[in-house]
Amino acid sequence: MSRLIEIFNCDIKFGIGKKNDLLFHLPKDMAFFRSTTSGHAVALGENTLLSFPGAKPLPKRKHIVLSQDPTHNYDGVVNVHSFEDFLAAIKRELEQDDVYVIGGASIYRQMLEYCDEVLLTRVYEDGGAEVFVPNLDEHPSFDLAEEGEHMDDNGHEIAFCKYINKNKKSL
Repeated sequence: MSRLIEIFNCDIKFGIGKKNDLLFHLPKDMAFFRSTTSGHAVALGENTLLSFPGAKPLPKRKHIVLSQDPTHNYDGVVNVHSFEDFLAAIKRELEQDDVYVIGGASIYRQMLEYCDEVLLTRVYEDGGAEVFVPNLDEHPSFDLAEEGEHMDDNGHEIAFCKYINKNKKSL
């Protein structure tokens, strides 16, 4: 059974970004992201795609990109222009494989209720974020299923965590 999974890192306040960038440079987290999502489909918003090096899709992944502007179409991705089409494209992909939701904040918020689980790398400090996702520790639909060992990642204390959605909404 394929799963819809959100994946991101956040600080202790569930902050994920500042000035259209990540809060922390975390090599272990980036390696985890690469190995986890490689070979799978990823679902993301246009701004997230544009934040990648050269505004190009990440290697070894199928990209489903939501842009509200119907004139914005990108090479090498599945382009969709409404939230309904985004959900439909994800649903089609889930017939074959897991799909990872990789940002940005608006996409994370809109997709949260549809996700089976969230893979969250928690950074145990305040990153001074400007952009936040819902606090899963206080969310009635989510339970912390796993919290990995605390470790150092580039001078930051992190742990890999998995949250399970008890009340998943169907696509």
